[in-house]
Parts: sequence; C-alpha cells; structure tokens
Amino acid sequence: MSTQNRVEEQYKLWLNDPAIDENTKNELKSIADQPKEIEDRFYRDLEFGTGGLRGVIGAGTNRLNLYTVARATQGLAQFVNKSGHANPSVVIAYDSRNQSPEFSLEAAKVLAGNGIKAYVFESLRPTPELSFAVRELKASAGIVVTASHNPPEYNGYKVYGADGGQLVPEQAEQVISEIQQVQSFADVNRATRAQAEGAGLLEWIGKEIDERYIQAVTSVSLNKDVIREMSDDFRIVYTPLHGAGNLSVRAVLQAVGFSQVDVVADQELPDAKFSTVKSPNPEEKEAFTLAIRQAKASNADIIIGTDPDCDRMGAVVKDASGEYFVLTGNQSGAIMVDYLLGALKERGQLPQNGVVIKTIVTSEMGAAIAKHYGAETLNTLTGFKYIGEKMTQFETSKEATFLFGYEESYGYLAGNYARDKDAVIAAMLISEAAAYYKHQGKTLYEVLQELYERHGYFLESLESRTMKGKDGVEQIQSIMRDWRENPPAEVNGQQVVKIEDFSQGLYGLPVENVLKYTLSDNSWFCLRPSGTEPKIKVYFAVRGTSAQAASDAIHGLVNAVMSRVDQK
Repeated sequence: MSTQNRVEEQYKLWLNDPAIDENTKNELKSIADQPKEIEDRFYRDLEFGTGGLRGVIGAGTNRLNLYTVARATQGLAQFVNKSGHANPSVVIAYDSRNQSPEFSLEAAKVLAGNGIKAYVFESLRPTPELSFAVRELKASAGIVVTASHNPPEYNGYKVYGADGGQLVPEQAEQVISEIQQVQSFADVNRATRAQAEGAGLLEWIGKEIDERYIQAVTSVSLNKDVIREMSDDFRIVYTPLHGAGNLSVRAVLQAVGFSQVDVVADQELPDAKFSTVKSPNPEEKEAFTLAIRQAKASNADIIIGTDPDCDRMGAVVKDASGEYFVLTGNQSGAIMVDYLLGALKERGQLPQNGVVIKTIVTSEMGAAIAKHYGAETLNTLTGFKYIGEKMTQFETSKEATFLFGYEESYGYLAGNYARDKDAVIAAMLISEAAAYYKHQGKTLYEVLQELYERHGYFLESLESRTMKGKDGVEQIQSIMRDWRENPPAEVNGQQVVKIEDFSQGLYGLPVENVLKYTLSDNSWFCLRPSGTEPKIKVYFAVRGTSAQAASDAIHGLVNAVMSRVDQK
C-alpha cells in the first residue's frame, strides 16, 4: 500500500470507528484541509522502539493518545500473559506531562481487562522509583508514562521487564509482535476503574514504596559523617525543572545529612508547559538560568537539576574565577567514578572484580580512572537498558561486581536496587563528593582539573540536527547511508584507522544503527539517529596534552564532520 493510500485509509477509519470518542474525531475533522498534517499523523504507526512509545500528543496513529496507549498496553498484556507468571502484575508510574495520569489509568484498565493486576502510583514519581518498585513488588513488568526531557507537546510510554530494566531488543520485539496483532481498537480488552478496583486488579501505591526507595538510595552513601560535619557550611540549590524529582531528591539529601538545600521556587511545582525554560533538560545551560541566579545570591556550593521524570541529573559548580560552571555529563560521571572508587578503596571495600559500565559514546576518561583503581570498564550500546541488562547478568553470574553505570547524557546509577539511571542517587553522590572535597579545601572544579592532569585532557562534544516528519526520517536515513557507503579515509588531517558499524552486531552487542570512526590520534566521532526524538546525533571525543590542545582538536574535528553532515 502506498503512503498516500495508507494515510487516507487510516484517517477515514479513525473518523468512522465507533470505538473512538467524538472529541478525537472533532480534532481530526479540524485538520481536514491540512494534508501535510494529516500525512504526519497517519503515515505510520507510532513506532514502539526498544524503550516503548514517544511522540507528540494528539489524534492519529503517529501520535500518543488514549488509543495508541491502549493498543500498546493490550500487546504488553498479551506478552505478560504468555510469560508464565503465576500472578501477573505491572507497576505504573508517571511524570508531570500533559495527560500522564490519564494515560496511566488507561493502561491500568487495559491490564485489568486482561486479568493482570496494576500497581499505580497515586501521583507523579521519578522513573527510577518505578524500576525499584518493579523489583520490590516482584512484578512482571513496569510502565512509565513520560517523554523525559522532550518539549511539552510530547509524552511517552516506556516499558520495563521483571528485572526493573527497560526492555532490551529481544523482549521489545516480542511485545511489538503482540501489538501488531491488535488490528482494531475493538480488540482491546478494557475494564472500568470500578471493575478493576473491585476485582483487586488496580491497587494505588505510594508512601510505603517511597520510604523503601529512599532507604535503598541512601544506603549507597559513603560519607554521611563528613556530610553532617559540613552540613551548616554547605549549601545546595536544587531545581526539579517542574518535574517529578522534587520530593524524592529533597528527602534523600535530607536523609544523608544535607540541611541547607534551597529549591528554585518558580520551578518547584509540576508544570506540563515547563513555562520557565525553553527545554526542561539539564544537559542545556539555559535550564539553569534561575538556579544560577539563586545560587549567586546565596553563594551556593553546588547546583543540582533533574529532568521531568528525574532520571537525568545535571550539576553546576564554581570554576577557578568563582563563576558557576555547568559540568557535562562526562565530567560529572568522571568525578563520581573517582569519588566512588576512591572512597571504596580507602575503606578496603573495592572488590577485585569490580566493573564500571558505560556506553560507547561516553568519554574514555571514566575508563582511565577506573583502571587507575584496578577496576575494569565495560562498554555497551547507547541506552541505559543495556547497562541494566549487564547488571542483572552480573548479579546472577557473580562474574563481576557492579560499581557504577553511566552515560554521557547525564544518566548515572550506583547500587543494585534499580536497573535504570537515577537522578536521585546522582544528586546525592555529586553533592556528597562536593562536600567531601570542600572538607579537604577543594572545589569539584579543582578536582576535575586534577583528574585531567592525572589522566589526560579528555574533551567531548555533541551536535544534534532535528529533522521532523516523514521527510526528516528519510533525511536521517540518507545521512547514515552516505557515511556507511562512502566512509572517509581521513578527517581533520587524521587517518581513519577504525570503522565500527554496529548495525552488523559487533562484539556480541545487539544490532543498532550506529557508526563510529576512530582516528590516528585516538580521537573519535560517532553518528547515531536518536531512538526517542526526530534527530541525528553526532558525538565527538579527543584526548589532548593540555586544555588548549584538546579544545583546538575538538573544534577542528566537529567542523570537519558537520560540514559533511550538513550537506545532506
């Protein structure tokens, strides 16, 4: 069937389907004279990737709405019911985005309609707490309704396995197969809320799980005595960026002994519009504008920011001139690797088979630090689900002891209580490290410079190009095809000495559309279409003998690569 025929057919089906409500149909009628808009809404089904669904909220097959959520949940229910669990159950959490509570309840009603118990958080919670709750309640699966740090018009639906980790490709393919069998919304089994609650198939959860989660996070703390000693003289400014992190982050910081925590009032409460920021993303300096202003007024030691579903954490510290400096994800990761492994070694608790796990696009600085402490580093594909998968494998096999997992996009985890990145524990650890080093008369910025002196001046950069709609998908595919079929022999005056095409399933890793090029000076760059946004991402990394040398090298590398990318 041609794209045009599919669009016309699906548009008419939605307008005529008796299972679809009148408000949705009216929304579709309102765009009857907008063929490009109709095409974008119906040219495909919203793709269920390895992490689940993510898209713009609205009516249509390529949008997130009650019907696409219900269809995905019916597929998940069929998957769970075929998995052999004696008492199947699914935990559901959500963040502060538009329609998150409604999507969560719809998923719970579909699960109940299929005889599966849903544990639903009574209000918004951090994504990592969902991962913890799946493990704690011994559930069959988990769902988080979130679009992470995407713009306000987006929402999403992430699925977790029984180990508390996001579905890996093999599991996701099974769920996708089940979803594809749901040909009509009439095929969705759905109970009412009253029916679900009456049958004991819908249970609301909250405070008790919160307390267990906070206890699990704080158990990883290594220097509570130092924190309490520094408490009156150490000030934190925290912004939840209108998201789900506010209560959990503050509770954990208080529990380990931090008493001077100031929250950015204008960003404290949930707000689906994220009205004080251009993007609710702690990877972007602009998101910290209000927090930096408040930190300057109070002379805060560190600023912490978490994204809407509280799985990513960004930190801001004072530089040598006293100005606030936003750490990159790689820099925060390196600091936490050094702090964590150093503290364990100091206590004689660093295991001989300890391992740090990071992604292939994350800086090699953390690996150099881990090696310094005698720990190994394992690389996975991009996506914390792969780190979580390795954690579960090691927990069973005992072949290695997990120490720390992280990715350059501000995701971190220590401890074995969860299988997803956790901004709550990251906020605790980076604050703890800052207090520990302040006790020694150092700032985190000074610690970072010491790490560069010891291990080399690692410097990274990321360039993204947003390409929306059907044309954008084709453009991204064209860029990847061009680099795959016409690889360069030289880039920025350096020979290409290694090409890794992860679509070939290298090193026993799953197949993924990623290309990585290593140059003769050990710099590298990597091209990767985003799995959750209409973007192509290009990662860059160099290692210099000085800060200036690294800066010059990465500037030249970025310009050389992006001039070709932008030609397409």
